[in-house]
Amino acid sequence: MTYEMTAGHPTTDRPDRARGERTAAPQRTVLISGASVAGPALAYWLGRYGYRTTVIELAPALRGGGFAVDFRGAAHRAVLERMGVLDAIRRHRTGPGTPMTFIDRQGRDLATLPPEFAAGEVEILRSELSRLLHQHSLTPPDRGVIPEYLFGDSLTSLTETADGVHVTFERGAPRTFDLVIGADGLHSTVRRLAFAPEERCVSHLGYYFAAWDLPAGAGDLGARPVGYGEPGRLATVGRLPRRAGEPGYTGEAFCVFASEGELPYERRDIRSQKRVIARAYEGAGWRTPELLDALWQADDLYFDSISRVEVPHWSTGRTALLGDAAYGATLGGMGTGSAIVGAYVLAGELALAGADHRTAFARYEQKLRPYVTRCQDGGRGAGEFFAPATQEAIDARNTALNTPSTVTAMLQQGHDISAAITLEDYPSLIAGAAGRRR
Repeated sequence: MTYEMTAGHPTTDRPDRARGERTAAPQRTVLISGASVAGPALAYWLGRYGYRTTVIELAPALRGGGFAVDFRGAAHRAVLERMGVLDAIRRHRTGPGTPMTFIDRQGRDLATLPPEFAAGEVEILRSELSRLLHQHSLTPPDRGVIPEYLFGDSLTSLTETADGVHVTFERGAPRTFDLVIGADGLHSTVRRLAFAPEERCVSHLGYYFAAWDLPAGAGDLGARPVGYGEPGRLATVGRLPRRAGEPGYTGEAFCVFASEGELPYERRDIRSQKRVIARAYEGAGWRTPELLDALWQADDLYFDSISRVEVPHWSTGRTALLGDAAYGATLGGMGTGSAIVGAYVLAGELALAGADHRTAFARYEQKLRPYVTRCQDGGRGAGEFFAPATQEAIDARNTALNTPSTVTAMLQQGHDISAAITLEDYPSLIAGAAGRRR
């Protein structure tokens, strides 16, 4: 297990009372499971408000590869600005975006997906976003608390006591925390341990998707951003302008395919996942056989079902869920933006409520659930949009994309959904409350 300890962690040489804007009780400790997006974002805000956070991540290091994610609308922008990361995200964006063209078996153009449809206002690789948020959490504003990161470990049990949560780990020694937050994604360990089995919380929406970098030997396969579709399956390839200078970079693939039921495969076995994808695209036309050859050569792969998470309550006792663990919608549900907004609201409510975590958790869910439910609803048809089940549905989708007024309406609907929340100015509220206590 890799421990990332930063000089000045509050367990060593920083006096507890020398933490600036906060109303949290002294020495409040929080374990956050997951170091992708929601976890580091929450660690930043809680550290800013004086909490001691520990972030645990199953992977041995921050995950690389993956695919691009986007932010759109006033709510996403406001939180990123208040965090102080918007400019950095813009500097590392994947580019202004390029349109993707849907093509037929002969490579002829059928319809064009405008860049802003997928890229929002700013698009960034998920791995790059995770790295930026991790770094940002380690440099909180003056008098903030630096989090502890533990990589290569996972939780095995959670036992709530009168004054904390006793946690055991696969590798590390047991510890007790005031609060535990599950920010560990669609397949959340915290949700399984403290709430319910995954099958009771995650609904399969009939599709799977995959993303991987094309290997150096893929030639011109990704030279042009195109998507080839047949009923129930879509394969796209293309290149991100910002990555053009990377050694060996020839582009990336993104695939979506239908499956009535959940498919058997091992989530931690990349070859098992590749076999599932290869079977789904057997016999497909265009250059799909070349794409499958590239798949077998790929070092990294992101693969999962398109699913929706629904949990009756996001908290139980001293444990709460955040991001995809609580309200995930794997594709098209603005999950990354919702995670960022959720971390901001959860941390703000905890800081305002001080030691009263039950009130904080209740307010967090009350304020956020209507918003994220609308975002999730927006992603319900993502699989059917990318890989319609029939040729007639494919033709209807292409006709819609070739109608400017329809495209404008779809884009506006996405912006309206992403902006449909009124955010408190938590940093000002918490600073004001701290000033009144002095």
